[in-house]
Amino acid sequence: MRALTRIVFSFIACVCALFAQTQAQAETYPSKPIRLIVSIAAGSVTDVIMRAAAAELQPRLGQPLVIENIGGAAGVLGGRACAQAPGDGYSVCVIYHSTMSFNPLLFSNLSYNPDTDFIPVARLFFLVEGVFVSNDTGVNSIAELKALAQSKPTSLNFATLGEGSYPDLSLRWINNQWNTKIVGIPYRGGGPAAQALAANQVQLTRFGVGNFLGLLQAGKVKALTVSSAQRSPLLPEVPTFKEVGWGDFPGQGWWGIAVPKGTPPEIVARLSAEFQKLFSEPKFTDFLRKQAVVPAVTDPAGFVAFLKQDRADAQTLIRIANTPKSEFKE
Repeated sequence: MRALTRIVFSFIACVCALFAQTQAQAETYPSKPIRLIVSIAAGSVTDVIMRAAAAELQPRLGQPLVIENIGGAAGVLGGRACAQAPGDGYSVCVIYHSTMSFNPLLFSNLSYNPDTDFIPVARLFFLVEGVFVSNDTGVNSIAELKALAQSKPTSLNFATLGEGSYPDLSLRWINNQWNTKIVGIPYRGGGPAAQALAANQVQLTRFGVGNFLGLLQAGKVKALTVSSAQRSPLLPEVPTFKEVGWGDFPGQGWWGIAVPKGTPPEIVARLSAEFQKLFSEPKFTDFLRKQAVVPAVTDPAGFVAFLKQDRADAQTLIRIANTPKSEFKE
């Protein structure tokens, strides 16, 4: 009996010690730089936004957020790096629709589980996306692009983020709708894809508008349509998806923050509060709109509820795009 009592008290003591250690970690957090894993290439609009956010958050957290770009492969590489990171609050992951919603439906051998390997912290913003073409195509509307693609069904290239990415699924949807065979070419982010389009290495693509603003202003590429409900004030002459007959395209691109499983709840709450505050401030939301994104910050519970619906929208797009599940190949 005494032996059992000692075991029970030892167990209670261990639990109390662990709880005290967790509390101490939360109270002193952060005590060293935080790794910010960004699942997109440097220079892409999300990378630009997160670098600005990191600069704003450093004095608030008292430690720098060191960005590590792990782009390409439809977010699989970034997702895997996040899942393998320790859950101590010093690895924070910038995730998006491919990471959480599309990849588990598309790949049978996914190297992370979005439902168990991550803790959602906050959704941050929606992308305003557009369909862009190289000047060399000579087209000025979606109708003209469709006619060109159907007259030359295998001669056009489309920039994507790799097999199963949102741009890749958009391409499959277009090929399915238009009965064409436009070819996908993978890039590690919207920035590299935009430069490839300007050089006519690819002839069209669908990405966040913010990646193309400089090239549009310089007249090096053309925008044919945008995904927002109303015309973008940044591109008032460009029609919306609904105006060009794409109003039934399911889903919308988004980005958010997660941390690896095991991260203490107190740290999750601290990070969520800081990101929510920053992404709600008028000065920063004005900056976001100038990058052609829509501020849409949530708390962790709101993000979890959103992810459930986003997975359903992803399933709809995958079905329409006629995309079967396959093995992921690096």
